Amino acid sequence: MSNSENSNRDAANTPTFPYDYGPNSLVIDLNKAAQQNDNFRSTLWTGTYLQVTLMSIPVHGSIGMEVHTDHDQILRIEDGLGLVQLGETQLSMYGQYLAFSNYVILVPAGIWHNIINIGNVPLKISSFYAPPHYAWNTVQRTRASEPSLQNNS
Repeated sequence: MSNSENSNRDAANTPTFPYDYGPNSLVIDLNKAAQQNDNFRSTLWTGTYLQVTLMSIPVHGSIGMEVHTDHDQILRIEDGLGLVQLGETQLSMYGQYLAFSNYVILVPAGIWHNIINIGNVPLKISSFYAPPHYAWNTVQRTRASEPSLQNNS
């Protein structure tokens, strides 16, 4: 396959943001998709039982301390350096871990967690929720902003 064929194939598998491709089948380079996302949070794919979101955390920013009581979560560091905090309560973090590109954080329901960008570039994260946590085609431009639904008609 030539370089131009590879480029065309890659371009076809790289989304334009923001857009939620669910619940249709999707084959995608997740790392490239995460690199393209400049929003704090964008849903990439929302199905009936699973959701994939992409996050871009600014330097010195964080996802914010949170807990999900009704679902497990997987977070994957696509690019950057994060400090992961985990704990039974918001005030008792039992663990702090460094997470680099390609690291995965598995968070059971009921565990408080936070990821702080301690690197010098935006921290790119993909996050998997089961079941879905956000409405289809949700975009949250900054951590402080409320999630909004994109109208792509």
